[in-house]
Amino acid sequence: MSSSPKQIQLHDKHFGLSYPGAEILHDIQAVAERINHDFKGHTGQPPIFLCMLNGAFMFAAHLLGRIGFACEVSFVKFSSYRGTQSCGEVQQLIGLNGGLAGRTVIVVEDIVETGSTLTTLHTELRKQGAAQIRVASMLLKPNRYSGPVPVDYVGRIIPDDFIVGFGLDYDGLGRNLPDIYTLIP
Repeated sequence: MSSSPKQIQLHDKHFGLSYPGAEILHDIQAVAERINHDFKGHTGQPPIFLCMLNGAFMFAAHLLGRIGFACEVSFVKFSSYRGTQSCGEVQQLIGLNGGLAGRTVIVVEDIVETGSTLTTLHTELRKQGAAQIRVASMLLKPNRYSGPVPVDYVGRIIPDDFIVGFGLDYDGLGRNLPDIYTLIP
């Protein structure tokens, strides 16, 4: 088994290894265990896991493979990034398909930073009648997040650095990396 490179280059930027894949998978297992505990014995319609594309696809795949109860899966795509910066303007690129009235929705996020995307989605889910909304995020930047929506399940709290890998990208590159790398200033 080969080890991960300590540094990578994507486009014009260099990144250093900060969160190895084995640690990511360990943290995902812990998130899954908490969700499984909270939904043990759940009755009624199965919860819907709503995966935020594109960044959360790897987190969602690993997380859902560890969920031990009946559930549905759907996807939405919102965007608030340009390059390495959040632009603060949320664009809904792929919409919700409805059918959420009275349902429990578990939003699956790659990373929660400013919370603008999460707040926009939460408002839309409420409009569509979701009875309960939970949020599972692989990563959380608490120094940047001051949003009103609680993040119920967090894989890891990280500093306010720009990162790539495990679904996260820099201008389209890096999503396929099994580890997470931090921008080297």
